[in-house]
Amino acid sequence: MTLQLLLVLGATLLATVFVEPKFIQFMRRNQFGQTTLEDGPSWHQAKSGTPTMGGFIFLMMIGIVSLVLGGLFGHFNFTLLSGVIGFVFFGGIGFFDDFIKVFRKQNQGLKSHQKFVLQIVGSAVFVALFLLSGRTPLIYIPFFGEVHSLVLFAIFTIIWITGFSNAVNLTDGLDGLATSTSIVAYGTYAFLALHSKQVEIAFFCFSVVGGLIGFLMFNWKPAKIFMGDVGSLALGAGLAIISLMLHHEWSLLGIGIVFVLETASVIIQVTSFKLTGKRVFKMSPIHHHFEMCGWKEVKIVLVFSLVGLIGALITLVLI
Repeated sequence: MTLQLLLVLGATLLATVFVEPKFIQFMRRNQFGQTTLEDGPSWHQAKSGTPTMGGFIFLMMIGIVSLVLGGLFGHFNFTLLSGVIGFVFFGGIGFFDDFIKVFRKQNQGLKSHQKFVLQIVGSAVFVALFLLSGRTPLIYIPFFGEVHSLVLFAIFTIIWITGFSNAVNLTDGLDGLATSTSIVAYGTYAFLALHSKQVEIAFFCFSVVGGLIGFLMFNWKPAKIFMGDVGSLALGAGLAIISLMLHHEWSLLGIGIVFVLETASVIIQVTSFKLTGKRVFKMSPIHHHFEMCGWKEVKIVLVFSLVGLIGALITLVLI
C-alpha cells in the first residue's frame, strides 16, 4: 500500500514537472499573463504579466493519474470518481473565470453572482454523487450530535464547499502561499483517510500533494507562473469534499486554519470599515497586512505554512 501511495505521488509530481514548463512557454509566447489589480500592495505591480492558470496543469495531472493508477491498483470506485469530478468541476469554474481575464482581457472575470451560481451547481452535483455512492447524509451539529437530514446536509454542503473554495482563492495572493498551505492540508487528510481505512481518499490526497509539490517548483518566489482560479477554487472545494467524505467536516476549521484566518480577516476588515469607517488591518487578506508590516513574501509563506501544520497536528490530536 505504501508503495502504491508513493507511486501515485511520484507520478503526479513528475507529470506536473514535465508538462508545466511547456505550458509556461506557451503562455509567455502568446503574452498571456496575469494583470495585477490595484487593490494589492503597489510592489505587486512588478508581477503583472506573469503567466497564470498553472493550476490547469496540476488539475489535469491529478485527475488523470489518480483515476488511471486508482484503476490499476484496484482503488477505483464511486468515492474516488466523485472526489475527482467535484475537484475538476470547481477547477472548471476557475478556468472560465481565468479565461475571461487572460484571453479576453477582462480583469474582473466572471461576475460574482455568476461564479456563486456555478458554485451552488457544483455543490449540488457533489451532493447527488455523494448520495449515489450510497453514503448517508449525516451532519454533526455541535451540542446536538449527528443529524440525518438530506436538506440540512445539502445546505451545509453548499456553504462548506463554496466557502472553502473562495477561502483558498483569497489565500492565493503570494508566491507559493496557497500551494504550500494546501500541501499541508491535503497531506494531513491523506493521513486521516488512511487512519479511517478509506484508501481511495488517501490515494487522491497523495496525488494532489504530488501535483502541488511539482507545481511549487515553478510557483515559489519569484514565481514563474501562478495557479489562477482554476487551481485555487479546485483546491478549496477538494478539501471541503474530502472533509465531508471522511465525515470529519469540522476538522477543516483546524486543518485549513490558514484559509479560515484569511477569510475572517476580509470579513472583519469589510465589516469594520462599513460600521466605523476604520480598518483593523493595514490591508486584507491578512497576508497583505504582514507584507505592509515589512515581512518578506518567503517569511510569510513559511510562517503561514507552519501555522497550518500546527493547526493540522492539533486537529489530529483532538479527533
